[in-house]
Amino acid sequence: MSERTAPTAPRRRSHRPTGRGPRRLVRSLAGQLFVVQVVIVAAVVAGGAVLAYLFTADRAEDAARRQVTAVAHAVADSPSVRAAVGAPDPTAALQPYVEQVRADTGVSFITVMDTDGVRWTHPLPEQIGRTYLGHIDWALAGQTRSETYTGTLGPSVRVVAPVWDERHRVVALVSAGLTVESISAQLSGPLLALVGVAVAALAVGGVGTYLANSRLRRHTHGMGPDQLSHLYEYHQATLHAVREGLVLLDRSHRVVLCNDAARELLGLTGDLDGRPVVELGLPEALVAAVLGEEPVRDEVHLTAERVVVLNTSTIGTGPGLGRVVTLRDHTELQALSWELDSVRCFTEALGAQAHEAANRLHAVVSLIELGRHEQAVEFATAELELAQQLTDRVVAAVGEPVLAALLLGKAAQAAERGVELTLTEDSRIDDGVLPPGLSARDLITVLGNLIDNAVDAAIAGAAESPVPPEVTVTARIAGGRDCGGRDCTGGDGEGRDGGDDGDGGDGAGVPGDCLLLRVADTGAGIDPGAVEDVFRRGWSTKQDGHGHGHGLGLALVAQTARRNGGTVEVGRERGAVLTVRLPLAGRPGGREREGALA
Repeated sequence: MSERTAPTAPRRRSHRPTGRGPRRLVRSLAGQLFVVQVVIVAAVVAGGAVLAYLFTADRAEDAARRQVTAVAHAVADSPSVRAAVGAPDPTAALQPYVEQVRADTGVSFITVMDTDGVRWTHPLPEQIGRTYLGHIDWALAGQTRSETYTGTLGPSVRVVAPVWDERHRVVALVSAGLTVESISAQLSGPLLALVGVAVAALAVGGVGTYLANSRLRRHTHGMGPDQLSHLYEYHQATLHAVREGLVLLDRSHRVVLCNDAARELLGLTGDLDGRPVVELGLPEALVAAVLGEEPVRDEVHLTAERVVVLNTSTIGTGPGLGRVVTLRDHTELQALSWELDSVRCFTEALGAQAHEAANRLHAVVSLIELGRHEQAVEFATAELELAQQLTDRVVAAVGEPVLAALLLGKAAQAAERGVELTLTEDSRIDDGVLPPGLSARDLITVLGNLIDNAVDAAIAGAAESPVPPEVTVTARIAGGRDCGGRDCTGGDGEGRDGGDDGDGGDGAGVPGDCLLLRVADTGAGIDPGAVEDVFRRGWSTKQDGHGHGHGLGLALVAQTARRNGGTVEVGRERGAVLTVRLPLAGRPGGREREGALA
């Protein structure tokens, strides 16, 4: 057992350090880039140094060839050399002269020889009288050439030039040369300087690369390329999977990112990257909230077809890197809240009716106890007849159960507040006429908001109105002029207040017909200068000091009408008249329209 475990323990210990090192290099993108950049800088510096050395060496060799050629020609053309060639002892005359020239010119050797190659002069006296090592054929032919050859002094760059007599005959040869060692010695200074420059360049490049990669490491948090790639994929998948809308803006309020949910909630299409938020065609109130200096928390806004809850926050500190905008769809919740308001309305109405019924019952009992039976019967049946008349009128005219229940509840609520709600004689909607695409929630949103605003307006204007506060509701299937031609289905026709001369009273929903909902009140009406602002979020005539929640009803009406391809019109009779037309064969593209005030 111990023999088996003993070898494995060292392997484990040795495996871990060797495995961790490479993983660190691979894991850090900055580390990988640092190694690559250092290698590149080193290769560039080394390559540049080698090229510079080769270039310098080549130039030094060319300079050596020119130097020895000039010395060889100068010695060969010297009259004293020509005279010494014919002397009985050429060495005695030439050796001192040649050595003086060699010392003055700095060449390694100058050799004067006869045409057979036997030396008359040499830096090493023992080599005088021996045969020259090198090629002399072309010099005998009267040519001057250079070569690199290994002689008695080692490898050298040498030139052999002919010596001519008066008859233009080659009578001797002169060879001058520089050893390769001496040429290399001349390059030692530039080479050291070149090495110093290369090392300095490598050091500067390494330090710069290290600093750049340290900054990169801080920005990438030490993550490697695989981690960054996975993080990006997770980031994209998360952004496009969440149901909340997310929009990222840079410092200039340009779109950096917009996920799928935000596109759907805001109704945006196409390429949005880099586009300013003010050019996206969003409602002014929404744009103002997004661009505001203060963060926004759970603020309700309207888009073309949605109710959204807006939140904004700044990225970073100070001026920040930009702004994060989150959006939640509040449309369904808003519809449910209106349904709950309707239920609450029905409950309050039932409570009010129960309270009134108890009071009437006490009055009837008291009349019976007093022996006034006929008056008791008359009092009891009169109240029942009034309530039953309204119920019978609504049930007979409106076969759509949602609208009928809403009208009855709103009528009871209005009566409790001292406002009489009446249904016009031409109102009629049979059950099953409305298309499936026109939801009950949309009907509650439109008609409920219109009635609520009308009741509030009638109560507010009761002091200045010569008639008791009253709200009149018209709900019917209309066609022809009452649908405003093509405008009812999203065209450009001019919708008009058709009055009672429409041909849609039979409840038949044929192509081109529309659902006409008109609510009139006895209030002060809408100021002509405010018509353009009626359907904007935040517009309200209520001055109760509690603005929260106000200014959303008519905006929701316009949004719902537009979503169903309909129109909204503002008019005036005794007070304000708001008319909504929803096509029974609706298509998207309707628009809100403010009619002229009569």
